[in-house]
Amino acid sequence: MTRRDLIYSAMGIMLAPATLLNSAQAQQAVPNRTQWKVRASEGFDAIAFLGPLSGGELYTRYYAEEIRAFAPRLAPAVLKDISELWGEAQKEGFGLLGPNLCVLLSTGGNDATVASVLTALDDPDKRILPTYKASRYWSATDWAFFTKALPRLRTIFSSLQAADFAGFRLDSTRDSLLQRIADVQRALVHFDVITLQERVTGRAFDPAIEVVLLRFCKPHGIRVQGQTFLQSLDYDTETTVRIAAHEMLHPPVAMDGASAKAVLDTLSRDGLLTRIVHDHDPRWGYTTLEGLLNEDLCQALDQLISEQLGVGRNPADRWRKSDDGIHVLAAGIYGLFRQDKWIDKGGSLEHWLAEKNRVGAFSPESFHAVAARVLERPVDHLWPLA
Repeated sequence: MTRRDLIYSAMGIMLAPATLLNSAQAQQAVPNRTQWKVRASEGFDAIAFLGPLSGGELYTRYYAEEIRAFAPRLAPAVLKDISELWGEAQKEGFGLLGPNLCVLLSTGGNDATVASVLTALDDPDKRILPTYKASRYWSATDWAFFTKALPRLRTIFSSLQAADFAGFRLDSTRDSLLQRIADVQRALVHFDVITLQERVTGRAFDPAIEVVLLRFCKPHGIRVQGQTFLQSLDYDTETTVRIAAHEMLHPPVAMDGASAKAVLDTLSRDGLLTRIVHDHDPRWGYTTLEGLLNEDLCQALDQLISEQLGVGRNPADRWRKSDDGIHVLAAGIYGLFRQDKWIDKGGSLEHWLAEKNRVGAFSPESFHAVAARVLERPVDHLWPLA
């Protein structure tokens, strides 16, 4: 699985309520093909809480109070093993432990409760492997890491169950989960993400999008199997729409197809982009050029869609402030889309990439200038930001 295909940082600049209202009113004027389903999940929340319990700064900044309240319920050895397993997952190529476990356990009702997670872990060949192996996320090396870690995972989730994680989660939820689900469901009906995704990619999408509201998943939106993604229950509607606009796009094109390979060949000769891949902080992921292209194509497309729906962020601010400014590729692709009025015209993304590459749009001299205009930075100081 491409490490960050399924993870999207959802924290960003929010728009004023009036902007959202105007967008919703505009969306009501046309038929909405997107079928939204909103729910919660105790099991996914337990998996997500491994991030805060691991002690990683990416999570402790959001959940310091919750960690202080719950960690004493677990044996020191269990807390230590969560931290060590999290580190081993990244070191051995599995990636971020929590989000990737969510992918493996995202079918057959495995995520319903901590108990159902444990049931799946007790019989993974029957309850997890068939759908996972048939999915686009399948990775033999990831499965090998997971099966090696199974005894430790069973101990960890048994400990969470014994410590009454279920009760702690409900006590920690400031608003009624049922009310929050109803509010989000009601707000989303005005936003037709699917129609725009089909327009800008030239391919068909299932009209159903499932949004799973979690207590402990900041700062991530996490794409799992199917057209399902996980997000924090307190994200506002704009953020939810932006995550959906992004997550359903992965992969934007076949990354082993002719168009993507040709673009990657061109980008591999771009000193700036290769330096970004090799030198940036690895906690952000995107440690291969293919992974960065996959992600940044989606970011450029979701920016177009979000703007069309009235929930877009300022692109210069977005990409300068996200992940230490590494998404120069996204900014440049977005600039090319804007030049071509792609949100209005649309068509085959595969063909668009091939043609842009053929005419030299991805050559450093041309591409960096486009990215610089979007990022509002000097062309010779696109990255690092300092």
